[in-house]
Amino acid sequence: MSQIRIGISGWRYEPWRGIFYPTDLAQRRELEFAARAFSSIELNGSFYSLQHPRSYAEWYNETPADFVFSVKGPRYITHIRKLNQVEIPLANFFASGLFNLKEKLGPLLWQFPPLLRYDQDRFDRFFSLLPRDTAQALALARRRDARMNGRARLAIDRNRALRHAIEIRHNSFACESFIKLLRRHEIALVVADTAGKWPYLEDITADFMYLRLHGDKKIYSSGYTDAALDRWQQRIGNWMTGGQPRDATLTSSVTAPPRKSRDVYVYFDNDVKVRAPFDADRLMQKLGLMRADTSFVFPDRRRLGKFKASPLGPDQRWRSRVQTTVRTKPV
Repeated sequence: MSQIRIGISGWRYEPWRGIFYPTDLAQRRELEFAARAFSSIELNGSFYSLQHPRSYAEWYNETPADFVFSVKGPRYITHIRKLNQVEIPLANFFASGLFNLKEKLGPLLWQFPPLLRYDQDRFDRFFSLLPRDTAQALALARRRDARMNGRARLAIDRNRALRHAIEIRHNSFACESFIKLLRRHEIALVVADTAGKWPYLEDITADFMYLRLHGDKKIYSSGYTDAALDRWQQRIGNWMTGGQPRDATLTSSVTAPPRKSRDVYVYFDNDVKVRAPFDADRLMQKLGLMRADTSFVFPDRRRLGKFKASPLGPDQRWRSRVQTTVRTKPV
């Protein structure tokens, strides 16, 4: 049976306190609070630096049984190395503690910078390196380098399938070759709503869909209207039942074969003005999704009226994406 998981991208943002999070909630309990509201959260701290096995174990323990993390791959691989000679960095990433998430380890997200163009050979090599289950990931992790000594997790509780999703930000990816390559490797193309800033594609390339909703009017900050959320509800319903929207924005002339069902992961990333959790909650309601914790009382939306933008910097000043006090140099 297919699953729909609606959640947020990251969970630790100072402006959310007193609006989404209760003022008297200890900061260390923010993940526990957010995980009562949503069935999945996108873990972004892993994009900025390698996390510690202890942190992954703590996140596992702080979330309920039927919870899933999507984990963002390191920018050292995607933005700095630009996929060149990344075998050891990949090994370090998988050795850094992901296995401590066990059954809560969901899709792995790989986001590429706006200036990185599509190169078929480069991406084919990278996709071939990505492990498709935790046994393969463990074999890769054992190739870590010496800097991981004393901070690696090299054991799995059981072999589990791994899924990968790709978010692109350059128009050169809007081509038949890229869609064909994704389908051959069974990697999902992220449907990214970025207020028109970067390419918007809805080609189906895997057995699941991965959506990142950054804002439809102003990236990272605009909230979604009821009409906009109704549109996403309809599209998610099409994808979940194995089809696709009639007005889908497609690059490939070859449509994906229909399926009985697909899993759908949706993450709201319009966090700057505290819209993300409230929009995610409204979409859940429209889709008729129940919280696992039926005793959880979602914060009153009227709290959004308390939000005041800081005059000291641009929107990005709140997008540090730090979800843990454990910080390490990207490897």
